[in-house]
Amino acid sequence: MNYDSCIGCAACAVACPYDARTIAHEHQWYYGTETLQEESARHPEREGVAQKCTFCVDKVDEATSRKLDPEVDFDVMPACAASCISNAISFGDFNNPTSNVSTLVHDQPTIRLNEDLGTDPQIKYLYSTPTVPGRDADADDLDEKHQSDPTNPLVGKRQNFWDWRATMNWCLGGLGSGLAVSAWVAYVIGQISMQATHQLQLIAGVMMLAGLFFVWLKLGRRWRAWRALWRPQTSWMTRELYAAGVFLISVLVTTQISQPVVGLYHLAGFAAACFLLCQARILHSAKGIPAWRTPRVPWLIVVSGLFEGVGLTLLLVSTNVVSNDGTFYLDPSKLAGVMVTLALLNMILWLGYRYGADRAVRPPLANRIVDNMSWPLLIVGHLAPVLLALAAWFHAADTSALLATAGFLVIAGGTFWKCGLILKASYQHGFTLSRLPQRGSGTRAAPSLVA
Repeated sequence: MNYDSCIGCAACAVACPYDARTIAHEHQWYYGTETLQEESARHPEREGVAQKCTFCVDKVDEATSRKLDPEVDFDVMPACAASCISNAISFGDFNNPTSNVSTLVHDQPTIRLNEDLGTDPQIKYLYSTPTVPGRDADADDLDEKHQSDPTNPLVGKRQNFWDWRATMNWCLGGLGSGLAVSAWVAYVIGQISMQATHQLQLIAGVMMLAGLFFVWLKLGRRWRAWRALWRPQTSWMTRELYAAGVFLISVLVTTQISQPVVGLYHLAGFAAACFLLCQARILHSAKGIPAWRTPRVPWLIVVSGLFEGVGLTLLLVSTNVVSNDGTFYLDPSKLAGVMVTLALLNMILWLGYRYGADRAVRPPLANRIVDNMSWPLLIVGHLAPVLLALAAWFHAADTSALLATAGFLVIAGGTFWKCGLILKASYQHGFTLSRLPQRGSGTRAAPSLVA
C-alpha cells in the first residue's frame, strides 16, 4: 500500500472478495481516550486510506539487502509468523519447490478460501492432521438456513465502505446523465429545440456535479482527489471523471459563445452516455459484493438511467421548468411510447435480476432484500408510470399533470432500487470452503455443521 497516494475511495475494499482491506477514517483509542503509549505508536498516515496485510513487505525487502531468508530468519520474517507461539503460521516461497511451505502443501491436504472465484490465492490452509481429520463440505453446510445466519463466520457482512454519500453518485449522477442523453436524443430526432436541449444539459450538469461532490465527501483523503485522474487505462472511476469533464466543458462553452455550435451538443450527449456507462461498470467491478457483480447490473444501471432521464424530462417540460422557443415541441404520444418501452425493458431486466441466474450469485441475505424491494418497485416505479403514460397517450386534453406525475414516480423508483442495492443488498462475498476442519477425531466428536 502506498499511503501517500491512496485517496480512500474504498474501491479496492469493495472489489476484494476476501474482505481483506479496511479503512480507518479516524483513530480508535483502546480505552476511548488518548493514552501516551498509543499516541507514540500511532500512524496518522494510515488513517483515511486503505489498509491490508502486506506480509511485512518492508521486512522481506530488508532480507534481500541483508542476505537473510525471511522463511527462517526471525528478524526479517513477517510478524505473524515470527510471533506465533505454536509455529502454526509458515511463510515462504511457493515457487521454490524445496521451501518449507512447498513441502508442507505437498505432503498434506490444503484448502484455499473462495477457490471458486479463480483468483488463485497464495494463502493455503492445512485443514487436516492425523489426529484431527478434516471433512468435505456437505449440503448442510451450504443450505440457505446456514448461509442466512449472520452469526455464521463464513457468511459475508453488509459492506459499509460506500454509504449514502457514495450512493448519491448513482442516484444524482445516473439521473443527470440519463437526462442529458435523453435530451440529446430528443434534439437529434427533432423533438425539442436547441434552447431546451441546452437548458436540460445545464440541469444535468448540476446533478452530475452534485453526485461527484457527495463522492468527494466520502473520500478518506479529500485533498488528494486529483490523484483519481491518473488511472484512465484501468479505472472506470477515472474514466467517469474524464467523461464528466468533457460534458461540463462542452456545456459551459455553449453557454459562453454567441452562436450555437451543433457539434458541442453532440459532444455533450456522447460524454453523458460515457458517464452513464462508467457508472454501470464501476458497480459491476466491485467483485467483493455478489449483488453488484452479476451480469444484469450494468444493464440495469444504464437502462434505469435512461428511464429516469426520460422521466425527469417529462417532469421538467410538463411543469414548464424548461422553456421551449416554439421551434420544436415534445409530442406527448411519442413520450408516452418511450416511457412505456423503457418501463417494460426495466421490468424485464429487474425480474431477470431477481429470478434469473443472478439469484444464484447473490447470497440469501441479499436475495431477501431484493425480494422485499421488488413489489414496491414494480408498482410505484414501473406499473404506475406506465398507466399514467398510457392515460396521457389516449387523453385528448392537457396531459401535463399526468406526464409530470409519471416522471416523478420513475425518478422515485430509480432512487429506491439504487439505494436498496447499494446500501441494503450489499453483502460481502463471505468465505466458501470446499473442505472443512473438524474438531476432535472421527465424525462423532463434534457437530458436523459450522454455525
